[in-house]
Amino acid sequence: MSSDPNASPVNPLPPAVTLLFLLIVGIEAAFSLGAQGMIGGPGAVGWRLSAIQSYGFYDGILEQMWQLNYWPTEHLVRLVSYAFVHGSLTHAAFAGVILLAMGKMVSEAFGQWRMLAIFLASSIGGAVVYAIVLDDPVPLIGSFPGVYGLIGGFTYVLWRNLDQMGQNQYRAFTLIGFLMGIQLVFGLLFGGQNDWVADVSGFGMGFALSFVLSPGGWGRMRTRIRHD
Repeated sequence: MSSDPNASPVNPLPPAVTLLFLLIVGIEAAFSLGAQGMIGGPGAVGWRLSAIQSYGFYDGILEQMWQLNYWPTEHLVRLVSYAFVHGSLTHAAFAGVILLAMGKMVSEAFGQWRMLAIFLASSIGGAVVYAIVLDDPVPLIGSFPGVYGLIGGFTYVLWRNLDQMGQNQYRAFTLIGFLMGIQLVFGLLFGGQNDWVADVSGFGMGFALSFVLSPGGWGRMRTRIRHD
């Protein structure tokens, strides 16, 4: 069996996945180091809180923009920017690890730019549903709605594969069921917030978009519509 002696023992990450991960890690590193007084001087202690106030997503802001029909860019940006601001190092670390795994698999199945589109669209969709369903003054922050969107894309891949093998397609939802179960347990034990609404919505957005963004997906959708 032939092998390439120069081949890397680890499959390289797609650049788009690396970029997202570095954004999350870089921003969190600045917050953590600033809070410890290692960079930025005394004012750095409040960097995280300031970022949450400036870039976190508040459902009240979206409601006001809707009522006034006024859509300033500085607030529309929050639909995406909140995904790169986390509440703690642990929060960012968990999101980053799942992003690396899911982002790589979805990029390999769909292509990295479609992966990026799913992440961003799921982040936006999760925030919008969070605002519509809830009346919560707590700002939405963190990458999990976008990451859950990637889980939705991965679930779609499993769902298609199981269908082709003639197996039970509901098995594809095992991962999301497991994750939501863990989230429920942690919420009951330690107290939880309502951000799970955005997470579930992000998953649904990612799964739905996969019908169109997956290779050949748009063609399959058009064929199905014509037959119906």
